[in-house]
Amino acid sequence: MADTAQWEYHVISVGGFWSAPSEEQMETMLNELGQDGWEIVSSFPAHNSSKVTFVARRPLTRAIRRQRSWPGD
Repeated sequence: MADTAQWEYHVISVGGFWSAPSEEQMETMLNELGQDGWEIVSSFPAHNSSKVTFVARRPLTRAIRRQRSWPGD
């Protein structure tokens, strides 16, 4: 049986209460995330503000699994 993929997730909000993020800000942020191996899997506007929230994921490596293991594992 194949191993089930394990993911690391990252949630990022851009913009502010009064001002939405510019296209340039979002493009820069998305390019930086992509260079670090992150893939955007969802995005949504925040309620009652001009923020946009992105949910990104990337495969969880063995090194990261060891760092994030629960005590006693």
